[in-house]
Amino acid sequence: MATAFSTLISGYSFLEAPRWRDGRLWLSDFYTHQVIATDMAGQVEKITEVPGQPSGLGWLPDGRLLVVSMRDRRLMRLETDGTLVQHADLSTIATANTNDMVVDRHGNAYVGNFGFDLMSGATVSTARLARVAPDGTVSVVADGLFFPNGAMITPDGGTLIVAETLGNRLSAFSIAADGSLGPRRDWATFAPAPEGQELSAVMAQLKVAPDGATLDAEGAVWAADALGHRVLRVAEGGKVLAEISTGDMGVYACTLGGPDGKTLFLCTAPDFAEHARKAAREAAIWTTQVDVPGAGW
Repeated sequence: MATAFSTLISGYSFLEAPRWRDGRLWLSDFYTHQVIATDMAGQVEKITEVPGQPSGLGWLPDGRLLVVSMRDRRLMRLETDGTLVQHADLSTIATANTNDMVVDRHGNAYVGNFGFDLMSGATVSTARLARVAPDGTVSVVADGLFFPNGAMITPDGGTLIVAETLGNRLSAFSIAADGSLGPRRDWATFAPAPEGQELSAVMAQLKVAPDGATLDAEGAVWAADALGHRVLRVAEGGKVLAEISTGDMGVYACTLGGPDGKTLFLCTAPDFAEHARKAAREAAIWTTQVDVPGAGW
């Protein structure tokens, strides 16, 4: 039986980095260069503009918003007076556009990047994962990742889970007290890591292309499959517990929220091609209900 969806908001370019906070869903809209927030009635507030193209979102312990600025490879901070300032320069670590991010309870931000120029079809290269300390200090905490994307931190603060979109896997890292990471380990694998560096050949080897993702209270991950027009609920070890198809629409990120934490929000668009999305306004947030509420960071 097909899943019934409701449309919360529509008419955007490409929505990403959904985060539920303070009774609202926060989002980046790539090609209108804005961060927005919407309540459950679809009432939208524009939070800020990010000229370098917004992506990952998170918050410092004092409540100030952090937002990844993709094209100029910076992490920006929204001050209490509404001023957007640089929190960190990631250009020495990121070899291509920066993308998704998670911020822990101490204010450490873990930020991924593409690793190569995806939209021009460049040769595939792995990427480094950056940690930005609360004071803006930048360091490399992991290397050799296949397009590190959606990121989550377990409720105990001890484990970082990262979706590797071009790696057929979700990877996990133990988080040390100083914010550094232990060695990468498989959290879930869907197929062997792709071989070669030609983009179309790599994509042909993907069984699942995990993009934006979120943890639930039973320790499972809901992950958007960027190539499969579906979201998957996955247990540690890789067992797929549930699958929801989005039909003809692609889905590129998801999160859990709502009054009871059981609303699954899906960032949908016809595709992820920049040339098609920049001028179009076909992106939307779809919602459906699930049984297990969200958890983690």
